Amino acid sequence: MTEEQRRAIPFAVRAAIASVAMAIFLIALKSYAAWSTGSIAMLGSLADSGLDLLASAVTLYGVRLAAQPADHDHRFGHGKAESLAALFQVMLITASAAGIAWRAIVALGSREPTQGAEFGIGVSLIAIVATVILLAYQRAVIRRTGSVAIVADNVHYQSDVLLNGSVIVALVLDQYLGWRSADPIFGIVIAVWLAYGAFRASSNAIDHLMDKEWPEAMRAEFIEVAARQPGIKGIHDFRTRHAGTHDFAQFHMEVPGDITVAEAHKVVEGVERALHKAFPKVEVLIHLDPEGHVDTDNPLVEADVTPHWFGKRA
Repeated sequence: MTEEQRRAIPFAVRAAIASVAMAIFLIALKSYAAWSTGSIAMLGSLADSGLDLLASAVTLYGVRLAAQPADHDHRFGHGKAESLAALFQVMLITASAAGIAWRAIVALGSREPTQGAEFGIGVSLIAIVATVILLAYQRAVIRRTGSVAIVADNVHYQSDVLLNGSVIVALVLDQYLGWRSADPIFGIVIAVWLAYGAFRASSNAIDHLMDKEWPEAMRAEFIEVAARQPGIKGIHDFRTRHAGTHDFAQFHMEVPGDITVAEAHKVVEGVERALHKAFPKVEVLIHLDPEGHVDTDNPLVEADVTPHWFGKRA
C-alpha cells in the first residue's frame, strides 16, 4: 500500500462514519413520524433507513478492513468478508420487504386514513435535505480517495432521496386528495423496491464469493498490456477474480525455451511493471512455461488468450 493510499484512508472512514450517523438520525426521526402518522409509506421509508444503517456499518467495516494488509491466515487479504456481510444484509432486507408488503395489503382493505400528513411531509423534507448534504460530502471524499465502498454507499443514499419523495406524494394523495389507497400502494412499491435491491445485492455478493471472472473488456485490456511486452511468446491459463476492493489475476506466460532463468525473470519483471502501471490495484501471479508448452488437464483455463495481433507486433 502506498503512502498516498494510507493518507486517503481516514477520509473514507470519516465518510462512512458520517453515513452511520445520518442513518441513526433518520431512524429516530422516521420512527416517531411512522408512529404519529400511521403511514405505510413512512414505515417503508423507516425500514429502508434501518437497512441504510446496516449498509453504512458494513461500508465502515469494509473500508477499515480494506486498510488491513494480508496476514498469516489470510494471504489474499480480507476482501470476501464484505460479501459475507452483504448476504446477511440481504436476509434482513427480504424480511423487511415481506413485512411491509403484508401490512400494506392488509391496509388496502381498511378505510382508516393516515394522520398528521403535515408532520410526515415535514419529516420527509428534513430527511431529503439531510441526505443531500451527506451525498455532497461523500462526493467530495470520492473525488479525493476514489473509495469504491463510498461510491456504493453514495448510490444507495441517492435512492433514499427518491423514497422520501414517494412518501410525500403518498401522504398528499391520501389526506388532501382523498385517495385512501395511495399510502398502502406506495408501501407495496417500496417493498418491491427493497426486494429488488436485495436481489441485486445477493447477486453481486455471490459473484464475488464464487470468484466470477472479470468482464470480458477488462480481461482483454489486461492481456493487451501484458502481450505488448518484449520477450513473450504466448499467454494461456488466464484467470481473474474480485475480492472486495482487491483484484487478482494469474496466467501462464511462454518464453523461449533456450534462455536462462535470469533472462526469463527479467521478462517477468518487465511484464509485472507494465501491468502494475496500468492496473495498480491488481495483484498479479505469473507462471513461466517454455514456448509451445500447454498443459491439458483443464482445456477451459488452458485456452490460449494471446491477442490476434501478437505475431505482428513491433
